[in-house]
Amino acid sequence: MYISEYFRNTNFHQQVDFIKENSFGILITHSETKMFATHIPLTPLVIDNNLVLHGHISKENPQCSTLSDGNDALVIFSGPHCYISSSWYSHENVSTWNYQAVHCHGKIKIQSEIELLQSLIQLTDHYESKEEKPKFFDNIDAKVIRENLSGIIGFEIVVSHIDAKDKLSQNRNKKDYENIVTYLQKRDDAMSGAIANAMLKNKDNTAG
Repeated sequence: MYISEYFRNTNFHQQVDFIKENSFGILITHSETKMFATHIPLTPLVIDNNLVLHGHISKENPQCSTLSDGNDALVIFSGPHCYISSSWYSHENVSTWNYQAVHCHGKIKIQSEIELLQSLIQLTDHYESKEEKPKFFDNIDAKVIRENLSGIIGFEIVVSHIDAKDKLSQNRNKKDYENIVTYLQKRDDAMSGAIANAMLKNKDNTAG
């Protein structure tokens, strides 16, 4: 992912928080002849100051053929995004698109059945805790768990490199930056509102 210095985010804690908030990612791997991509939820963990991602896919997924210890993987996490009109600027320029994204590069490690089970417990309990009537993992019938475990492969990725991009109009002057936020807030859609909020949090990092 190309990132100009205006838009690069090197703050590790912010990167991890972003992944936690946008944890439905795209797992990308490759064979000698083909690229594979699967949309899956991943669990980010910080272990000894390193980011580790846990996930699983169906054994029927052809991408399984590329999941071996030591193989390369790229995981893409996408956040809010929206169109930015050039009519909002105080000078002639072109329209653009604001967005937030994180790319994680690392090596695959296949999980044992115990490690996979622990990952599934963590994943399920995290999301069920937000439900009105949560059904935690230990409340699921053991037979159902065994049947589902046999159909998936679990893995972890020790992330070796992170590219994080917050393209939030930091290259615009203060007046234009504030105008963009104002116009985004007038829109009646969640994406524009989310980008406006991100820009408000980031307003001290504009070009001036």
